[in-house]
Amino acid sequence: MRETQVGRTPDRLRDRPTWLLGRAAARASALLAGGFEARGNGLRGYHYRLLAALEQFGPSSQIELGRDAGIDRSDVTAALSLMEDRGLVVRAIDPGNRRRKIVSITDTGVARLRELDEMLDGIQEELLAPLSQAQRAQFGKIMVALGEPSSSLPEAGPGSRDRADAEASRRAGGVA
Repeated sequence: MRETQVGRTPDRLRDRPTWLLGRAAARASALLAGGFEARGNGLRGYHYRLLAALEQFGPSSQIELGRDAGIDRSDVTAALSLMEDRGLVVRAIDPGNRRRKIVSITDTGVARLRELDEMLDGIQEELLAPLSQAQRAQFGKIMVALGEPSSSLPEAGPGSRDRADAEASRRAGGVA
């Protein structure tokens, strides 16, 4: 019986981009989870995405906001309830469609977003610490290219996601 070593990677995986991206994503996710746990005061990445979308795009319906932030609309209501309780957002009935609610970020929400930006800047720095400035710039361009929708995405069918699901998955993948 051979001795078990922790962290061994089979040779055929070691240089595969999908394996490497998965490992980098796991590291990034762990850093993000730790940052939000330590400094998020109960907020998570999806709260950050909602605040960022509201600050950039302005007041939105809950459905539009979910699309902008890459969050399933069934999860948006619960997230907004917590944020509203904390004074980060306000919801008002849309006078043009009484069934819709329009969400706006508050001054407190903008201030909290800035605090989270600082935390996330530190996490980005820690994640990219092994890279030079030139490598960081190149890495960013490569990641954008890999994350862009492509005409080569598989068509809907058994065992594959349709284009809308692929786009939603792409948008939801990166917290920040």
